[in-house]
Amino acid sequence: MPGPQNRRPSMVDVARLAGVAHVTVSRVLNDPESVRLDTRARVEAAIAEVGYRRNDMARALKRGRTNALGLVLAGSGLFELPRVLFGVEECAAESGFSLSMASWRPGGDDSLAALIDRLVGQGVAGIVVIADRGVALSALAALAPGVAVTVVMSGDVGNGNVASVEIDQVHGARAAARHLVGLGHRNIVHITGRLDTFDGRARLDGWRDQMIVSGIAAPEFVEGDFTARSGFEWAARLADRESAPTAIFAGNDQTALGVLAALAARGIDVPRAVSVVGFDDMPGTDFFVPALTTVHQDFVALGRRAVTGLLDLMDGGRARHLLLEPDLVVRASTSSPRRQAFASSVPLR
Repeated sequence: MPGPQNRRPSMVDVARLAGVAHVTVSRVLNDPESVRLDTRARVEAAIAEVGYRRNDMARALKRGRTNALGLVLAGSGLFELPRVLFGVEECAAESGFSLSMASWRPGGDDSLAALIDRLVGQGVAGIVVIADRGVALSALAALAPGVAVTVVMSGDVGNGNVASVEIDQVHGARAAARHLVGLGHRNIVHITGRLDTFDGRARLDGWRDQMIVSGIAAPEFVEGDFTARSGFEWAARLADRESAPTAIFAGNDQTALGVLAALAARGIDVPRAVSVVGFDDMPGTDFFVPALTTVHQDFVALGRRAVTGLLDLMDGGRARHLLLEPDLVVRASTSSPRRQAFASSVPLR
């Protein structure tokens, strides 16, 4: 009993085919034991024939709450995002929730609070916000949501209504600095990431603090932007200096890739002349030439902890700021300083 070709079959269609009332179809779907066996069989056959599927979202909205979690991407374009999303989706599915995704950009038509309000109006049970810049943090600072909210990758939100989870960037940068100083390096330069991001600023702070604690009173840094190009360009400039560094701490692995390329183009040996440390442990860093010493971040675990923290908040727990600890992975790109360095380097063309 076909209707319009693209119309979704309804309970009315099922009732008409089975020769029963609409309410009988509803009882078969929701309380089948209350319906006589022969009637139930007739309704179930009609359901199969017309291909009816109940609209669980509509039913949940009538109850005021769905089995969905909202996921807001608030200005994050970082390469780690797919792994964070995988962790969020995996943990949500294990807990019986689907995801309703939305994105927000500063300066758009909606405020972040308005976007969250819209998700709340759709009946989501809780919301995960992935935010890597201060503008999103400011938007959330005064938020008084009607639903539990957890923020990822953003530092401490400072709002008692909002939970947060991040990987401890300061700890990771300190570990990188300790490693290089422990090898005997003193002339170390940090090529930062974008300093308008939480990660870029926190890595700079952690590295600088550890260098000062290690007795290097004026640690040097130059500002990059998390790209391989910025690593390449800065490494080329540093190599031209009379007092060139014996070690470079790159703001992330992409930057480190550019550093390695610039040094290789000049015939500068890594690590005999210059040691290089990255940050993130992105896939493939163990196949860099040489294999890259870097700070490992478990982004899948980050996504999962965002959901478990959100579920705890939904169950009446308090909003907490959770830090996950990264690990330093030592590979072939670091060693003790040997000062043949740049004197024998080939001019970069």
